[in-house]
Amino acid sequence: MRGSTALERFQRPTAVIATAFGLAVMVGTLLLMLPAATTTGESAGWIVAVFTATSAVTVTGMAAVDTDGHWSMFGEVVIAGLIQVGGLGIMTLATMFTVLVSGRLGLRARMLAQAESKLGTADMRRVARKVLYFSLACEAIIAVILTLRFLIGYGEPPGRAIYLGVFHAISSFNDAGFALWSDGLMRFVGDPWICLTIAIAVIIGGVGYPVVFELFRAWRHPSRWTILTKITVWMSLILLAGGTLAFLVAEWTNPRTLGPLDGPVKLLAAFFTSAMPRSAGFNTLDISQMHPESWLVTDVLMFIGGGSAGTAGGIKVTTFGLLAFVIWAELRGESKVNIGHRRLAESTQRQAVAISLMAVAFVTVSTYILLVITPHSLDRVLFEVIAAFGTAGLSTGITADLPPAGHLLLVMLMFVGRIGPLTLGSALALKERSSRYELPEERVIVG
Repeated sequence: MRGSTALERFQRPTAVIATAFGLAVMVGTLLLMLPAATTTGESAGWIVAVFTATSAVTVTGMAAVDTDGHWSMFGEVVIAGLIQVGGLGIMTLATMFTVLVSGRLGLRARMLAQAESKLGTADMRRVARKVLYFSLACEAIIAVILTLRFLIGYGEPPGRAIYLGVFHAISSFNDAGFALWSDGLMRFVGDPWICLTIAIAVIIGGVGYPVVFELFRAWRHPSRWTILTKITVWMSLILLAGGTLAFLVAEWTNPRTLGPLDGPVKLLAAFFTSAMPRSAGFNTLDISQMHPESWLVTDVLMFIGGGSAGTAGGIKVTTFGLLAFVIWAELRGESKVNIGHRRLAESTQRQAVAISLMAVAFVTVSTYILLVITPHSLDRVLFEVIAAFGTAGLSTGITADLPPAGHLLLVMLMFVGRIGPLTLGSALALKERSSRYELPEERVIVG
């Protein structure tokens, strides 16, 4: 009975997710508007407050003001709390909806899904508890590593080192990208302890709990992985490697980014820059000084995003990978889309296409509006829009210069970009029903 009651509560994912995140943004906005939240002791104003609260709850990392210079310690703690609430909420809700979707399948399909994922549909409390323990354990490990590095390597006082370690552990594992320095993490561009720890935290937080859980359970047997895990792992590796290579080629001689760095540091910086667009807004290079081709690569990575049921944004690597298999099957003239030893359901193919096309529509319309209301160029505006929609948080430096209407547009994009793919994917899956009849087929010329 408990299982059925829990399922009934999540029959309307759109209302559940939108309401939960909307309330979190509202509370965060009110707290950040308090005079105690700023270093000047004056209210930040509702536009800056709602922008920052939305950026934190949606774990985007975009900032309309300097995080360290504008916000007091109270304000920074509020931002960290909003990031934690948003990150845990995303992973928990996404995992629960994954369980719910499998619960709406037929008995045979549900048994197969449970056997592969080891996630039952009866005890959502157990699932949520595992997500919580996993998240807090990862953040604790990251915080210890960063704290020791700040304490020993940079001579920070113990209290300050712990504060920096905990804040950036929360921000990195939840793919938020908020940093407590005005230049982001550029001062640590050659520090592998800082860069690799944060990059690994971003990657783990972004691949999604179901994938991480399965990797822990069956990492020695890749042949037993589910399609979700296979696509997420391999596409993530391909995008990481491809992005690193692309940034090395484009920025190797750029005197304002990789040019002055030594070879190993260039590789480290390129890898870090490739990992961040998956959904985190950290940077060790000056994004505004990159070549346009690097912005284009970053746009693509931000739009794709990370794994499903994780803290990453974008259309998700799973969606991108499924579309790649659909295209490959079409090029080969195959009537069915097969991935390994499994056949991809047609409903899943339609969901992937729907999510991708809706994302393209949001980005296109928002880019047009921002071009109309601002004097900035297309490449910079497109970068900001995709960064907001993909909850990546990176910027070419124009975020703070946008008019209030531009900030509100980015707020809408961050909110829709965070709850949109998850809500749409869950809603489409839960809405699926079999038709009792079929209409006559007609061929249409395509292309």
